[in-house]
Parts: sequence; structure tokens; C-alpha cells
Amino acid sequence: MGDLPTPSAVDVHAFVSQGYIKSTGNDYLVSSMGAGSFDFSEAGINFTAQLTEKFRVGIQLFAYELGKLGQYTAAADWYYLDYHLRDTFGLRAGRLKMPLGFYGDIADVDAARVPVLLPSGVYPAINRDLLLSQTGGELYGYFRGRLGALDYRAFGGSLQVVLPSQAGASVQVSDYAVPYVAGGRVLWETPLEGLRGGLTGAFLRARVAAVLPAPTPTLNESEDLYYGIASIEYAMRDLLVQAEFAQSRAVLTTDNQILAPNRVLVSEAGYGLVAYRVSRWMEPGAYYSLAYNNRNLGAEQDDRNIQHDLAATLRFDLNSFWIVKVEGHFMHGTELINAGNEQPVLTNPVNWAVFLVKTTGYF
Repeated sequence: MGDLPTPSAVDVHAFVSQGYIKSTGNDYLVSSMGAGSFDFSEAGINFTAQLTEKFRVGIQLFAYELGKLGQYTAAADWYYLDYHLRDTFGLRAGRLKMPLGFYGDIADVDAARVPVLLPSGVYPAINRDLLLSQTGGELYGYFRGRLGALDYRAFGGSLQVVLPSQAGASVQVSDYAVPYVAGGRVLWETPLEGLRGGLTGAFLRARVAAVLPAPTPTLNESEDLYYGIASIEYAMRDLLVQAEFAQSRAVLTTDNQILAPNRVLVSEAGYGLVAYRVSRWMEPGAYYSLAYNNRNLGAEQDDRNIQHDLAATLRFDLNSFWIVKVEGHFMHGTELINAGNEQPVLTNPVNWAVFLVKTTGYF
């Protein structure tokens, strides 16, 4: 006999957020110079139900705007069928959040973190649609023993890619597909209370086709991307200390060796974060992050290939369903400024600042 249904109402949770971004020197994520921009909004609602003792289903509908991205197009952000056989083994299928580092699978939960913007080198906001979820399956489980506890997740499938608006661009991407993605994450909760570490590994294969200005009409490129993250965290009472290091290795192959020869691109990023809850309603935090676009450049590294980011945040929990965050960033370098805006040029200032305010209501 199968599992008997257990009484369970549908759990409903939702969130709505509105942000403001103002920057000096460079547009960042949105058209943020001048008077700044309010094109930084999110809204989502999710439904989950425990249909039997071991079988669970869920779905989230989500819409957002981040500059030219999103444009409030509502879509099924994630959905799943979850069969939890035992604590040490479960199986999910559907469109599933990818467990990349500490925050990959909770990137859409503003209440689960202190910063407004996670360190961009490890968690780029402009790649949310690409990196949040994959369509396929996942194995997961949790072991506890004398040496602590081990949480594991292994996934495989494909990525659904929606091309952003390319109006006015000289190069028009006609097709972009990620037919294969696979990876996993292991988190170890050590015997020392509050200390845990983790390793994440992922691989994907992408194909892109583009239409170029004459005399070279097309470009077809394939990419094999290998990605890894090492994570460590200490959380005790009101203190949180985190650090993560990420590296990606992209092997690019094209059919036009003159315009875009075969190449290997190695990118690295890392950050250290500290936060402390000083009261029930206020939690300050800060992080320093560093990102390199291409470590292969070696001595040719310059300010267009690197970005330092020193960020400070004040989080205010006004009540159990409403938070407000105020955040400032001091930036050096322009490697990560392109977010559907203009490409960075030699005259872009390398020292600049970003100011953000974001409020989120949720239940």
C-alpha cells in the first residue's frame, strides 16, 4: 500500500519588495547615475502542500524588474515534486533551485540575508534567471553522526534561458541554450557548534548563435563551464561570519577563429562577510569582495578586469513581516558594471560608489 494522505492545508507565502539604486561614476545593474533608479522590484507567491507523509509539491510564481531585465513578466520561478523516503535520501523533480554555495537556493529570499546585494562575483544579480533554477532532478539527504552532520544535494538537467531585450545592439544573439547542467553541494556541520563548511561543484554546456554586422554575418560558439565554490561559516547567537571563494573555467570553441578564437577563460571571486544582530529590530553587516574576470591575463590585469567591493548594510526588522535595508558600496574597478547597459570603456571612473535602499514585505 502507498502512503496514506495526511491532513495538510496548502501553505501560502508571498513577498513584495521595492528598491532604489543610486551610483556615482558608472551605471550599475540599472541606469543608476543621475537621480538614481527605482527599477528594482520583485514580487512572488508560492504554494506548497504535503500530499502524503512522504510526498510534497510546490510552486512559486515570480515577477521582477532590474533595469532592462525581468520587465515584470510573471513566470513559474520554481516548482517541484518531492518524495522524501527517509532523512538520508529523497528525490525531487521539476524546476529546482540550484544549491550553489550558501545562498544559491535562497537568492530570492530577501529576509534570509543581511545584504541587499550579495557579493556580485559569487552571486551576480544580473544572472539570476540563469543561476537560480534548473529543470531536471535532484537527490538529497541528511546524515548525522559523531563527527557532526552532512547535508548533500546532487542535481542534473538543463537551464531555461530567456534572452533579454537586444534593442539597439550591434550583435544580435539569435539563440542561446544550456542543454546540460549537473552538480552538487555538500555541507558539513562540524562538532563545533555554529561552524560549518561546504563544497559546491557544477558543470554546464552552452551553445550560442549570434548575428553580426557585415562582412561576418554569423558566429556560433559552444562553452563548457566548470564551476566550484568553497564555503565556511561561523554562526553563534547574534554573530555571523562567512567567507566563500568561487572559481569558474570556461572552455570556449567557435566557428570563427579570426573574430573569436578558441580560448579558456578563468574567473575568480571571493568575499568575507560579518553581521551582528544588536537588537531584535536592527542588524548591521559588512563584506569585502574581490572579483577577477580573467585570471589568465596575469600581469595585464587592469581596472577593467577586476572589481573590489566594500559594502556596509543596516537591516531593520520593523516587525515580523516587514524589513527595510540601507546599504552603501565603495567600488574600485569596472569588471562587473555591465548589466544590459553600455559596455565599460577606458574613460569610466575606477573609483565609485553605490547607494541602495530596499524594503520587503512578506508572510
